[in-house]
Amino acid sequence: MASHPIGVFDSGYGGLTVFRSIASLLPQYDYLYLGDNARAPYGNRSFETVHQYTLECVEWFFKMGCPLVILACNTASAKALRTIQQQDLQHIGPDKRVLGVIRPTAEVIGTYSQTKSVGVLGTKGTVNSDSYKLEINKFSPEIRVHQKACPMWVPMVEYGEYESDGADYFVKKYLDELLTNAPDIDTILLACTHYPLLIDKIKKYLPDGIKIVSQGPIVAESLEGYLERHSEIESKISKNGNIHFYTTDDTMDFDSHASVFFAGKVTSQHLHL
Repeated sequence: MASHPIGVFDSGYGGLTVFRSIASLLPQYDYLYLGDNARAPYGNRSFETVHQYTLECVEWFFKMGCPLVILACNTASAKALRTIQQQDLQHIGPDKRVLGVIRPTAEVIGTYSQTKSVGVLGTKGTVNSDSYKLEINKFSPEIRVHQKACPMWVPMVEYGEYESDGADYFVKKYLDELLTNAPDIDTILLACTHYPLLIDKIKKYLPDGIKIVSQGPIVAESLEGYLERHSEIESKISKNGNIHFYTTDDTMDFDSHASVFFAGKVTSQHLHL
């Protein structure tokens, strides 16, 4: 076991689409990935519950020696990150850091749009938090942010239905509703790490010329920059190129699904929290 890996957390499988980009760009580091599949999905849970679950997982990462944890989950980033950073870290790990996926994406998404009109597709929890609208407007106040919750998309992906004919109905439904309310959108952010698996169907029902932005490459490049700026954290991370996967649910089920999200073989261990 690597002594000081980077922790990567998600409520389930989706964070693996972000982790795939991170591990590809920064293969020299050691990593622990944890999917809290036993309690997923987080999208419709309360702020208090998401904070409790996320904090328990962050504490586990710290016990495993991680100096840095990435919340590769939009719902956890929206509902738990700020409280963990501002209140919990001083008690559980004042010398450690926890980062999310919303800020890195919000910093750059405005540069993709010519019409200054951006669509954000996410879970109910992410959309209701208004985290993306608030963060994007901090960096690009001229951008009009139009959000749409897509509650059926995560279950479709989790159950392996993302390529089925049945998925077309719900993909088209949410996209039509978004574009009816904001026809000038020229950029759509997939603000859920599950959604890249639906990208072929999303493209199918979008007009030509609309950019689709996935978070993985953005978060990976942001992390690279963060580590370059913060040598006090980077120097603590072990560099053996090791990756270990954990899940709070059945390992065989996790491995079969995770291998699709990660685009490579995954062999996990069970964790009881």
